[in-house]
Amino acid sequence: MTSIPKTDFKKVHKNLYAAGAAPALVDVPELAFLAIDGVGDPDGPVYREAVEALYGVSYGVRFGLKRAGVLEYPVMPLEGLWWGAGERQDLPALDRSTWHWTMLVLQPPQVDAALVAETVAATARKRPSGSLERIELRRVAEGPSAQVLHVGPYHDEPATRDRLMAFVDESGYRISGKHHEIYLSNPTRTAAEKLKTILRYAVVSAAAD
Repeated sequence: MTSIPKTDFKKVHKNLYAAGAAPALVDVPELAFLAIDGVGDPDGPVYREAVEALYGVSYGVRFGLKRAGVLEYPVMPLEGLWWGAGERQDLPALDRSTWHWTMLVLQPPQVDAALVAETVAATARKRPSGSLERIELRRVAEGPSAQVLHVGPYHDEPATRDRLMAFVDESGYRISGKHHEIYLSNPTRTAAEKLKTILRYAVVSAAAD
């Protein structure tokens, strides 16, 4: 019996998923994600249904590749790009109902649009959801970026974000992308003070202005 290749993409991309407390610059290559776009409060039903659908398809794709003997791997952490109405970057406005987001889960290079479409259809037959039809395979290229690890409740992120912004300025860069969060902890199983979240922004040289 042929063994199935195993890969942990958190280790493959260790510099992207193991940030430290000190802000740092990283180069983020173009990567493939399952993605879903939406608007609304992250504590609301629209967001919750979208994330459930995204995870459902992510696990379905993982099972499909394993069943085909192609690859076995842990599903990657949830990630999110966040912005406010009319904004290209930075954190959303205080009114959470206006928050725009794109939720993401990194995918192996073996995943293609056909497999995603097949998995979405299979998932819809088992657990129908209006969010499933909005899921797509999308390539994201952030390039040069600055990131830092935030430990603690999500509402305490501004202080960590301010440290990251100061680092960006001091390093001769400026923000060029949306506010990016990578959720290393499961908030339903982790105490708020122990939550680990990577904050990231794509950057460009300030000298280019």
